[in-house]
Amino acid sequence: MATSIQAVLVASGNALPGLARRYRRRPLLAVGDATAARARAAGFTQVWSAGADAAALAALAGRRCDPAGAPLLLAAGRGQSLVLATALRSRGFRVIRRTVYASVPVATLPAPAANTLRSGRLRAILFFSAETARQFARLLTRAGLREPVTSVDACAIGAAAAAAIEGLPWRRVRRAAQPTQDAMLALLS
Repeated sequence: MATSIQAVLVASGNALPGLARRYRRRPLLAVGDATAARARAAGFTQVWSAGADAAALAALAGRRCDPAGAPLLLAAGRGQSLVLATALRSRGFRVIRRTVYASVPVATLPAPAANTLRSGRLRAILFFSAETARQFARLLTRAGLREPVTSVDACAIGAAAAAAIEGLPWRRVRRAAQPTQDAMLALLS
């Protein structure tokens, strides 16, 4: 399939280990700079970064790829990147979406995390995805630890992540100016 695809798209660095070596010579479009750096380190030779989020990745594909050309391979996590696949198809691309990894939520909040929350020493929690935020909210509520977050800032990478944790009694919910790691870290200063 490597020669019958136009480019590989990844909306998460977690997809990279699941890609066969034969794809390393294909153009790879990454959601952001960190994912692009991971792709280069993994041996991908033609890498472009959208520098932001899935919408930016769809726009990058629109600039770099030809809707009339070979299909795009969208390497994704189980249940992930469905909106991205739809956006690409609406731009006229044929998309082959393949699940190359799965995130499995834990049943309970790990003891070290619960103990850190109870300690009152935690200043901020960073949420790099909406799914992570949803799972954290579920675990926190299940553990009965909503009260300790009243002194904690929640830092969300985007609107969806912020919406997933809004119902918790944070000191405040802060949203990154851009959906990048650097913008998230800037929230800590």
